Amino acid sequence: QVQLVESGGGSVQAGGSLRLSCTASGRTFSSYAMGWFRRAPGKEREFVAATTWSGITYYADSVKGRFTISRDNAKNTVYLEMNSLKPEDAAVYYCASGTIASMRGGYNDGSWGRGTQVTVSS
Repeated sequence: QVQLVESGGGSVQAGGSLRLSCTASGRTFSSYAMGWFRRAPGKEREFVAATTWSGITYYADSVKGRFTISRDNAKNTVYLEMNSLKPEDAAVYYCASGTIASMRGGYNDGSWGRGTQVTVSS
């Protein structure tokens, strides 16, 4: 089992930027895909971005060109750089560790962090 701890959430105005971080412990970080999902009030949790252990990245259409996912295997950390934020990006963002196949399918078959709140004001 892996433990995931997110940080970096907060409040920002539309058009602003935030960087989320997620640090993993408990198993070999570099062997697994890492990703970010989000859940807005009243909505289902949705896939945002994922990266394989080798750094291949995938994004939801809604964030392509604005968000960048990256990982530092030496630090057991994955990042989500979010630029040009929109009010519709406001959600609780969850870090995920699992298989890339599951994440690309819109779910995660591994572990979850507890989430970090992102608020975007218009």
